[in-house]
This record gives sequence, C-alpha cells and structure tokens, in this order.
Amino acid sequence: MTEVRVACNNSSGGAQLTPEEERVLIRDIAITSESKSKEGDSFYLITQRWWQHWIDYVNQDKTYVTNDGSFMLENCDTVSSSKRPASIDNSDLIYDVNSEESNAGIEIHDTLLEGRDYVLLPQEVWNQFYSWYGGGPALARKVISSGLSQTEFAVEVYPLHLQLLVMPKGDRCAIRISKKETIGELHKRACEFFDLNLEQARLVCIWDYYGHRKHALMNDMEKTLDDANLQMDQDILVEVNNNANGGLSASKGASRGCSAEPSQSPNLTSQGPNLTSQGRELDNAYGTSTVTTRGSSSGLIGLQNLGNTCFMNSAIQCLVHTAEFAEYFREDYRPEINWQNPLGMVGELALTFGELLRRLWAPGRTAIAPRQFKMKLARFAPQFSGYNQHDSQELLAFLLDGLHEDLNRVKHNPYKKSKDADGRPDEEVADEYWANHIARNDSIIVDVCQGQYKSTLVCPECNKISVTFDPFMYLSLPLQSTTTRSMTVMVFTCDGNALPCACTVTVPKQGRCRDLINALSCACSLKNSDELKLAEVRNHLFERFLEDPLISLSTIKDDDHLVAYKIAKSLKKTLLLRLIHRCQEQETGDTKAAQKLKPFGTPLVSLISHDGVITTGDIQKVAHTVLSPLLRSESMRQADIAEPCSSLEASNIGRNSSYGEVCTSPVLDSMNKDSSGSRVVTLLKLWLQLVEESNACIDLSVGEDKAIKLSSTSTSILVYADWSQELLEKYNIHYLENLPEVFKYGPVNKKARTEPLSLYTCLEGFLHEEPLVPEDMWYCPKCKEQRQASKKLDLWRLPEVLVIHLKRFSYSRSMKHKLETLVNFPIRDFELTNYIANKNNTQRQLYELYALTNHYGGMGSGHYTAHIKLLDENRWYNFDDTHISPINEEDVKSAAAYVLFYRRVKTGDAISNGGNSGTGHNNGSSLK
Repeated sequence: MTEVRVACNNSSGGAQLTPEEERVLIRDIAITSESKSKEGDSFYLITQRWWQHWIDYVNQDKTYVTNDGSFMLENCDTVSSSKRPASIDNSDLIYDVNSEESNAGIEIHDTLLEGRDYVLLPQEVWNQFYSWYGGGPALARKVISSGLSQTEFAVEVYPLHLQLLVMPKGDRCAIRISKKETIGELHKRACEFFDLNLEQARLVCIWDYYGHRKHALMNDMEKTLDDANLQMDQDILVEVNNNANGGLSASKGASRGCSAEPSQSPNLTSQGPNLTSQGRELDNAYGTSTVTTRGSSSGLIGLQNLGNTCFMNSAIQCLVHTAEFAEYFREDYRPEINWQNPLGMVGELALTFGELLRRLWAPGRTAIAPRQFKMKLARFAPQFSGYNQHDSQELLAFLLDGLHEDLNRVKHNPYKKSKDADGRPDEEVADEYWANHIARNDSIIVDVCQGQYKSTLVCPECNKISVTFDPFMYLSLPLQSTTTRSMTVMVFTCDGNALPCACTVTVPKQGRCRDLINALSCACSLKNSDELKLAEVRNHLFERFLEDPLISLSTIKDDDHLVAYKIAKSLKKTLLLRLIHRCQEQETGDTKAAQKLKPFGTPLVSLISHDGVITTGDIQKVAHTVLSPLLRSESMRQADIAEPCSSLEASNIGRNSSYGEVCTSPVLDSMNKDSSGSRVVTLLKLWLQLVEESNACIDLSVGEDKAIKLSSTSTSILVYADWSQELLEKYNIHYLENLPEVFKYGPVNKKARTEPLSLYTCLEGFLHEEPLVPEDMWYCPKCKEQRQASKKLDLWRLPEVLVIHLKRFSYSRSMKHKLETLVNFPIRDFELTNYIANKNNTQRQLYELYALTNHYGGMGSGHYTAHIKLLDENRWYNFDDTHISPINEEDVKSAAAYVLFYRRVKTGDAISNGGNSGTGHNNGSSLK
C-alpha cells in the first residue's frame, strides 16, 4: 500500500533503549526477517552464554513469557534482575586463532549443538545486536535448500570439510566449501591452493577419493558437491597429468585429459558380500570402540555418538529390537535383495543395516561406532550428512521406505489403477486396493509395518463422495486436542452507526486470514455492500494491515491485538484515512511540568471519496462521523449544530446494529432529530493534524476550508487526532482504550494445559473430519472443479507393528517450535478394536508397547534416547548412545516420548456384543 505518511517524532537519537524496547525491537526484526528468508541469506552464530545473558536482561521485569511467542523468546523462563550484557564474545565457539585448526581461517568447534552452545540469528538481528553491543567475531553461515524436494531451508552451520591431495607432488591441504558449490568451483579453489598455473590447471582431474579409493571422476563442472554425494572430511584427489603427449586422450568421456578409471571400491555382485565375514576389515568399517555398556545379554550393545548422531542411534535401536527384523536380518536375506529396483539403493542400505543389526545382537558388551552405516546413509540421503542434529522420525521414515525398496520381492511391478468405490461395498473396494498395493510392494517391511486406512472425501457443493483405501507405514498424530482456535477481534464501524464491540469467532488452527474474515463476516452479518479491513495494532499504532487472504493465522499470536473495520465497498476513487489518537503526557522537569503528545487508544480508519483533491473539511467530517458513536449522551443533548443526512442514513439511525455479537449504542438511540428528519450531531472541536508527504503537518482545526492536492500514487493519508482533557471528557474513550488480546488464557485454561493428553484423544484428532487446506484442493469428478472437500480418515487394516509418531515439532522456514505436551500412552492393553471401520473384522486389535524414542530439549538441539523392552528378560532399558541401563516400567512415560512402537498381542479373542471388546477405550479419559 502506498500511503501519505511521515514520522513526526523520531527516537531519542543514540539514547540507550530500555530492556523492553530492545526485546520488542529484536522480536519484530526477527519475525520480519524469518518470514522473508530465502536461499543464500546469511544467519549468524552467537554464543548461547551471551544470548542467555541478554534474554535474562530483557525479561527481568517480566512475570512470564508465552510459549507461542517468536522463536527468539519462546523458551525463556521467568528471570531475576540482570545487568546489561557486555560486548558479544563468540570465543568459546571457535578454535584458538593461533591453533593448527585455524589454518583455513576462523573455525568453529566440531561438536557444537544449536540451543546448547549457540543460537542462529538472521543477519538483520545480528546487525542490530552488533550496533548495540559490538564484539564478535562474526560467524556468518548461508541458508541452503535441503530435503528430498530441495524446497526446505536450512542453515549450513558446517560446510563441507574436504582433504585435498595433489598427485604426483603428494601435497595436502584442507578446505571448507559449501555443499551447494559446484565441482567447477572446487576445481578452481584446488588450483589456487596448490599454485597450479593455467597450463597445469587444464590437466587437472578431480576425483571422489572417498576411503582412499577412486570412486568417480568429477568432470561435470555444473554439478553441485551435494549432488556428487561428497561427505564431511572425505578425501579429494587432485590429479595433475604431466604427460605431454596426452596419453589419456583415448577416453572421450574424460575431462581435461584424464581418463575415468574404473572404481576401486569393493565389487557388489548380485549376491552381495559375504554376510558372515568377520575380522579386521569389519572392525575397521564399523569403528569398534572400547567403551563398554552394562549387561551381558544379547541386544544390550550401545552405539557411539559420532557427533549429533543420537537421533540416528535411537531410531536404529528401536528397529534392531523389533523381533521380526531381528530374526529376518540374522538369517540369510540375500535372495530377497532387489538389485535392480530403481527406487532402491542397489541393496547397499539393506546390507549395511543387516550387518549393523548382527553386530548389535552379537555376544559381548563392546559399543559400536556406526560410521559405515552413517556414511552409506549420507550417500543415499544427503539430508542426513554432516554433524547437525536431525529428526529421528524423518530418519525412521527414510529407513523403512529404503529398506522396503531394497528388499522388495516384486521385480516387475506394472502399475494398476484402483477404481473409486462408486457405491460398492467397502470390504470389496478395500481388498481390491490392498491386492493392487501388494502386487507392487511385497517385503518384510510391508509384512510387519504397513496397514491400511479408509479415506473419505465429500464435495461441499454437490455432495459427491469419494472413498479410497491407502496404505500407511506409521501414524502421525497431532498433539492438540482440537484443530481450531478462538480469536477475539475488536470490530469498529466507520459510518458512525454502532459502537465498537469485541467479536469472538472460531477458526482452523492452521487457517488463513480469509478464514478469519469469513468467520467475522458471518458473526457480524456483514452486508454485501460492506467489507472488513483487518489490522494488527501494537503500541496504539498500526503494526500491519492483513490484506493478503493467504496470510497464515499461525503468524498471529494469542497476545496480539486485532481490529476489524467495517467499511463500504466503493467503485469510486477513495483514500484510506488512518486516524491516530494522541493525548498530552505530563513529564516532570526541574521546576515545571513539561508536556508532550503520546499515542493512545485504538487507531481508526475510514474511506474518503475524491477526484484527485480533498478538502480539510472532508477530513474533519469523516473524523467526526467515525467518532460520533463515542459521544456521551449529555454531549448529544447539548448539540448546537444540526447536520442534514440522507434518507438512508436517517433510516439507520438508532437501528439495531447488523452485527450479531455487536451491541447497539444507547447513545445512538438517544440522538435527537429535528422536524425535517435531520440528525443532530455535536461537532466538538477536534484538533486534527494531517501528515504530508513532505513530513510537514497541516493543522486542520484552524482557518478556512481548503483543498489538499494528492499525488497520483497516494492510497492513504495519516491524520493525528490530538485530544485535550476537555475533549476526553466528552467522549466515552473506554471503547478505544480496552483492546482485547486475540486469546486470553484464564486460570482454568492454564490448569487444563498441564493435564496429560490421552493417546486416544490424539488418535481421534487424527481421524477427525476436517476440510482440506487450500493448497490441497480436490478435483471433484462430478463438478469438474477443484473443491475444498472435507476429509475423514478411518483405520481399516492394522499392521503387526504399529509405529505412532507424536507430532511435537512444527516448522515455518527457520522458525521452530516444540510441544512439550505430556501424552498419556498405554504400555499394555492399547485397545484399538473400536477404531476399526472394517465390519468384517472378527479379532480384537490389542497392542503393547515395546520401544519408543525420546527427545529432550529444544528444536535443532536437545538429545535423543530410546526406551526398549527386552522380551526375553521382560525388562525395560534406557539406550542413551553407549550407555545402557535398566529402568522401571513407570519411568517409561514422559513428556519426551516422540515415536512409539507397538506390537500386536495375539489374544485369539473374538469380538462380541456388536464389536465391543472387553477393555476398549470408552471415553478417552482412562488408560491402562
């Protein structure tokens, strides 16, 4: 929006801000920066120690900090008084500048954890901190694309560290380079490091020298290092061919005179390597450690943490201790490896996982460093490379899918499309879908972990019903007991016909601004000739206008303040009048009181029609109209100016407001009319100041009515209403001063939020019918249009091992949030019979817990562990990397539980009494 605006007063120059002002400014800069973050932006590391000192400093006068604030302050606790921090000191993040590790510039320590050792700040936030505090050093890192689709963003805290070896000279050097750089850039830097002249550079070949073996000639200069699957700390061979005769020119595919030698890596035949091989090679491959763990039973071997790999260790231990997998991979599974599957990893993932499982079930107590598995994982899933912390559930999803593709027994799987139900019995359609799925997907993973759910879509226009039956590998359950939120918005009318009133509506938690506008429009019975303009107000000023209907409601926090203005739709040229209220504030000086104007109350808006010119009288009239509902009754009765109004306006005076939840003004009901039907309005003198484009302020309260010329690009004007004490007494400014928060937690709500959430409630939230998000519209075959259909899921077929993911983490670009909700999940007697939609199901669906992963701490940092029950011992153990210790069953449940592993209990009991089982979940309030 282009607007006529000026800041009449600037801040007090270089004066030091208060802690609260620093906190608010940093929060606002962070929110703005992160909402616009993109690939290539810079984020800065800042030591956690200094950051926590600043957090304590700016929150010393706070009684609480909300959990759903910006990421900058979301994990802060109540703190005591703290002094202002000294200059920024990042020295604890970096090696000594005089040490050998710093030969390539400033190097950060290899084992830093986000949230424990450092936090990441957008460049704009760092710049602001640096302007206040100074210090350093500045540790900038770039935002890169990541994930399988390369559409997610991550900060590359640890760029690739590569060891370059130049032959035949034998010199070595180490470099840091982003994995998003090209092979051409690596070639250029290698030549610069080794002082190779232009002629020598033409003869240079770059080899992937992983494991000191030539794997691939890197001759595609446009390919990124990420796409080339280069790994942290691996070797790169820089080979300079000094053969003047170009003896290697016979290979047409070679680059710069080098031939592509065959890989010297171990040959993988269709049978694969010998699975029973033991000895030094295997010990070296897995990095056998001398760290010991408790216990001597099989299955009690720990995994070394290779640097933020606890996410991987916890997931591996849960899979390794799944009985079906332990039995399968300790037998000869080689005949089932699908070497030709283009969706698989030519059997390498299955072979590596199988070998690791065998070693973890071998006798002894020696912990294993899973380096070989980590390297294979990084080559096939680059998103898990490096030493950053990752999500154990995302890794688990990749492993299950990857192992399935490597072990898919179906070698030729032509696609066969399943038909829509079209009124056929569900049992027939479900069996057809499952048969088609099994015809293409048949592996130990499918046998053990895959189930089937029923998906029902209903068109909101024609009521067309579409039923499909889809497979699932795990269930991701929401932790919120509801999928909606209440939002309170103050609604103002701009035509002077109603008092403002707070309106509370219910909207989808993951909804958009258009959902809020629609809900408010319905609640207020908005006429077709009117529309709502939504704005966020902060510190009595407009923070932003929420004009984009696709703005996510998640960007609006519970402690924000929203205002909706009802304005008339107009096809004429109009200006948006923004009215900011100011009043005099007393400041005590040396000998006398000084006065200054300070914003107060809720700013208002209205429209002014124009043809390129408006008058001071136009602005005065609109301002009086907007404020007229706030005139006190005695001011109305003492009116001395009668202003004619149109018949439409006269018919609206005193009429009940069109808002369903908005009260009619008693002041309007007491308005006097003269014999001609004219409305009597007191035009009390308002001191109005128009802010021009030149930053000059025009006093609209003095002189004659005069024209104000507008620029061709002006779409709004800013006017200050300066209130005297006398004027404040004439208006009921209570309606301007008490702006409600979007959502106010009461004592009951706070208590309720601390209560455990039943796992059954989470499941019911997952199965609950809800509309599709706008980005996932459904094409209705009957309407021939994209529709926002309602979707309902039902469980149809459950697997032997049911994996349940509790959705604790939420992401929005670089903003992160974790729910610490305590979920009350059953350890035994997890009864799911009543949740099965298949009416032909004749057996109880009863499950018991045997493993789970835990996550402690915040997003991007923290620590993963696993709780696992050894069935042979009937005893629970805590697997914390290399440390394994027994725990009591009552200690298994905690707010850290993240991924749950349940196995089916074979009871043999048939369902009776119309499908009700003996220990089913009745009301969601009790668990066994």
